[in-house]
Amino acid sequence: MVKVKLGDEVIQSKIRFKVRFDFKGEYKPGRFLFGGKSVEQVAEESRAEQISLLRNIPVQGISFIDYDISSEPYVIYDESLGEKVAYAPAEITLHADSVEDIIRFVMREEFRKLEILEPSQMLVTNNDLERILFKMNEEFRSQLLLLSRNIKR
Repeated sequence: MVKVKLGDEVIQSKIRFKVRFDFKGEYKPGRFLFGGKSVEQVAEESRAEQISLLRNIPVQGISFIDYDISSEPYVIYDESLGEKVAYAPAEITLHADSVEDIIRFVMREEFRKLEILEPSQMLVTNNDLERILFKMNEEFRSQLLLLSRNIKR
């Protein structure tokens, strides 16, 4: 819980936030004579799979509220890959017990935007800031470890 000051009183509150992810879809050729899926379809399937995981797998300190997948996928040309890549946007509204719980969302590759809906102001102590920075370092190290494992394959 975060500390919120209301007048002279300090109370504990959860954080309600909205995060935008753009889920990536890359071209995958079809097998045999059948055509592959379009990059837009792959991006939409990736979005549906990831939303399902977020909704159905409990994460300590996080509770799922709502999601919006009404935005259409968009396609760009990725110069590093040399091909078209589609992204399917999704906005997800969640409750978090603390700022540290939000970090796992903003450190993801798909992350694009974060909006804190409630509370409008928070009190952050030195100890809170130390925990936030430590959690960011932990998440960064786990992402690097995952990347190095993928490169070795």
